[in-house]
Amino acid sequence: MKKIILFCCMVLAANAYADDSGYRVIKRLKAGGAGGWDYLAADGAARRLYISRSSHVMVMDLDTDKVVGDIANTPGVHGIALAPELNRGFTSNGKADTSTVFDLKTLAVLGEVKTGGNPDAIVYDPASKRVFTFNGRSKDATVFDAATGKVLRTIPLGGKPEFAATDGKGRVYVNIEDTNQVVEIDSLAARESRRFSLKPCEEPSGLGLDPEHHRVFSGCHNRIMTVLDIQTGKVIATLPIGAQVDGNGFDAGTGLAFSSNGDGTLTIVREASPGTFAVAETVATQRGSRTMVIDPKTHAIYLPGAQFSQPGGPGQRPVMVKDSFEVLVVGK
Repeated sequence: MKKIILFCCMVLAANAYADDSGYRVIKRLKAGGAGGWDYLAADGAARRLYISRSSHVMVMDLDTDKVVGDIANTPGVHGIALAPELNRGFTSNGKADTSTVFDLKTLAVLGEVKTGGNPDAIVYDPASKRVFTFNGRSKDATVFDAATGKVLRTIPLGGKPEFAATDGKGRVYVNIEDTNQVVEIDSLAARESRRFSLKPCEEPSGLGLDPEHHRVFSGCHNRIMTVLDIQTGKVIATLPIGAQVDGNGFDAGTGLAFSSNGDGTLTIVREASPGTFAVAETVATQRGSRTMVIDPKTHAIYLPGAQFSQPGGPGQRPVMVKDSFEVLVVGK
């Protein structure tokens, strides 16, 4: 996951097939606090939103829109995975090469697990009751038991992993950024089972999964979303999206796929007819709001963002205005 927030002009127009889906920014949740951001995780049942903030995880109540807690000492945190049936959560700490284990009810830290180099995406797989961290520097996945924290295996991935998702039935899917592929992992055997090309995708980052219809939606840095049929192993559609994509998602409740783009847009994709996809709408959000998560209860999309006093130069991060961090809520 790229930590540098880039800037460019906002893309305000959808493609020729777009229609009005009714989505818009309906709220801006002022959260403040220090630190940049990366992935989010939503617990629809417990009504909590977990937001990575560089060195800690901010926790918001999804019903009151208030900050209700914080998980400290997660250096370089990228992602958060949740295991409600075990009352445990897990973070991927990129700077420490660890995963922090915490109690979902109290947010108390329960322990730490050593991972590969620079863990980025993190997934809890309910079929195997295992946690998978996807490690960017060591180009592998660390697999550990969610209940005990015992490391079970390291799976080589042959490239730099980005976002991942589980189908809940024993399969985990992860984008491989530098080979333009998706790797399928058998979670019970803890090994790679298949590998798919995403051509013409370049540098896939965000990933959304529709397990019922066996499709993976990948956001690519050449400004397209690919739709991969994991039964045939073929890319069946490519859709135009905004620039600097970093987060994708699929909402089973609405049947829509989303791409959050750092240029300040959210691309919404629908299945126009069986096997045929189109851009339903491009919603203006905020530059830098490049990651996202969907609340499965309300179907709202949450995107983090902030204001900046000046852009960053080559190799430099932009300067964030103090306490300007907020979470945009996109809905109807």
